[in-house]
This record gives sequence, structure tokens and C-alpha cells, in this order.
Amino acid sequence: MRSSSFFSYGPGTRPARGPAKKTAQGVTDFLRANDKMAALLPAITRMAALQQDCSAILPAMFDACSVIQFEAGQLVLSTPNAALAAKLKQQLPKLQEALLQRGWQVNAIRIKVQVRKLVEKAKPVKQLKLPPQAVSALASLTEALDDSPRNQALKDALSAMVNRHRRAR
Repeated sequence: MRSSSFFSYGPGTRPARGPAKKTAQGVTDFLRANDKMAALLPAITRMAALQQDCSAILPAMFDACSVIQFEAGQLVLSTPNAALAAKLKQQLPKLQEALLQRGWQVNAIRIKVQVRKLVEKAKPVKQLKLPPQAVSALASLTEALDDSPRNQALKDALSAMVNRHRRAR
């Protein structure tokens, strides 16, 4: 059963301290505060150490891979695609030997291909900064154009651009 003080806040029940910081210390404090979660802490620590050791042994290849399970000497790694899995499979003897030298009792290593949805970062829209002379020239062009139905769309676009650049300053 979840403890409501750790997982959700009702209206007006949020703690008085500032916004929660996402730090490793904050996560470990959270895990230690709950008995069921505290039982996970040694396993998480062990998996993180194993992940670091694998990354140190195969740095270029292991960036996209991750340790997903390590029980009874069986290590299970995930890769994002089959091509990387094939390359990693060639390196398994080297990885297993190096892990044994570092004290990990790895008897077998399995690879699972787990395709992840890549989240593409939104590229910021490049905003052109016009000098004040250009903004005033566009404003005068707007006023100089005839008031005809053919020019109205152009005048509206020029006015919007001038207003946007004047607000940006």
C-alpha cells in the first residue's frame, strides 16, 4: 500500500519546503524513508555499480546499453538495436573476463534488444534580431503602402513583425 505522504499530495497538503530537487541524495533519502522501498536500495546500488563497470570496460559501445538484471551469475544487458547487439556479442568474452577480475561473479551474459522510443529534442526556432533602423524602415513601409485589399495582408504581416521586434527590445 502506498503511503500518501510520499507519493501524492492533496490540495494544501504539499510540504512547506521549496520545490523538490531531483538529486541522488534526495532519491536515496526517499528510498530509506519507506520500508518496502528501502529493500530496493542495495539492489539499485549494485546495479548502478555494475553499469559503471561495464561502461568502463566497453566505453564506446556501452553508452547506449544498460544492465537490466543480474541474478545467480546471469547478467542480462539491453541494447537499443540488433546491430549493436551483434557488436556487443563479439565483446562478451572480454566483458565477462574484465568483470570477473573486478570481483563480479558473472557466469553468463545474455543480450536483449529493447527498442526505445527516441525523444528528439525540439530545436529552438532561430529568431532574427533586426536593428532599430530596419524596424523603423518596415514601419514606414507599412504606412507608405496603399490601403487596398491586395496590400492588406502584407500590411498586417509587416505590422505584426514590427510589433514583435519592438516588444523584444
